[in-house]
Amino acid sequence: MSVFDDAAEAGEGFVFSEKPIQIESGEGVHLTAEDSTEYLDFGASYACTPLGHCPPAVVNAVQEQAAELLYVQASYPNGARTELYERLGAVAPGDISKVWLCNSGTEANEAAMKFARSATGREKIVATKRGFHGRTLGALAMTWKKKYRAPFEPVAGGVEFVDYGDSEALAEAVDDETAAVFLEPVQGEGGINPADPDYLQSARDLTEDAGTALVFDEIQTGMGRTGDLWACEGAGVEPDILTTAKGVASGLPLGATLCADWIADGAASHGSTFSGNPVVAAAANATLEELVAEDVPGHATMVGDYLTTQLEEAVAEHDLPVRDVRGEGLMIGIEVKRGANRYLRDLAMDHQILALPAGRSVLRLLPPLVINEGHAREVVDALTEVL
Repeated sequence: MSVFDDAAEAGEGFVFSEKPIQIESGEGVHLTAEDSTEYLDFGASYACTPLGHCPPAVVNAVQEQAAELLYVQASYPNGARTELYERLGAVAPGDISKVWLCNSGTEANEAAMKFARSATGREKIVATKRGFHGRTLGALAMTWKKKYRAPFEPVAGGVEFVDYGDSEALAEAVDDETAAVFLEPVQGEGGINPADPDYLQSARDLTEDAGTALVFDEIQTGMGRTGDLWACEGAGVEPDILTTAKGVASGLPLGATLCADWIADGAASHGSTFSGNPVVAAAANATLEELVAEDVPGHATMVGDYLTTQLEEAVAEHDLPVRDVRGEGLMIGIEVKRGANRYLRDLAMDHQILALPAGRSVLRLLPPLVINEGHAREVVDALTEVL
């Protein structure tokens, strides 16, 4: 029994707000509950299952590695970890080739903060309003929403927030004391807000001129989610540091901080006991191989375009209470005129479709990238009914 059970029963939701659906198994784009009800998963557990649930190639890789070596610390090379270093370095955008492995997106962002500060010798971090970068005290300092930070303050200092998408505000904030600018190419928790490519290019130009590290948080947007392996590739902008997690190992705990040479060469000592666990590294290798070989990002573009178009047509035809449909690839937000949670409840209980909120007023669709147009049509029909 969790020490937090009493809080959850009291409705406080201290750690997680548990849903009244106990999931027992998953296959492909579906999850099956304890009572054998099958649900179409359009949340992918916050983008953690790009290839769907229990993809055979990943399951086989995990089983084979677990039979050979469960764990050895990172001072001793092993095949799975070395392969992952090379594979991530090969697919990283631009000239980024140095890889640090950890266990989560939060840890990846903590490492990015440390690397940027040590490489530049500066302290100040610029982040954006509505941005989300994690819940540990360092990453939490860059997470804008007060409800996440207030109970744990004081958090790490030296962070300044600016409006997302405002190049002038960014220019005013970045100076010769700025170690890094942290941006999500598409804000996830903040409401599915895609950045204009010109804004990302402006951030690139500003940081280069100031000798500041540009960090792209691709923890939710990476692994083909937006139609490119990395969202920044679609914008044609290369960062100095890129962080990834969630889907990189098909939901097993793995994060990575990918760095340009000048960051890696100037970074001070950092470490983690479980950096590059062999079993998790094997899962990531199989995931990346499948994503690239099967052009899963291209499939996400095609089905994402279809889903977005169908949603927009449904909104217009039925005069649904929707303010906006936005996103890239299979990272889609539907901003509704009233609270999102009531619609999510009805989708789950009446239509056996699982989706996510992004704030109070946005329905967030992050399905496995292997869904087809039939699955997309099923969701559009169900959303039309509940809305």
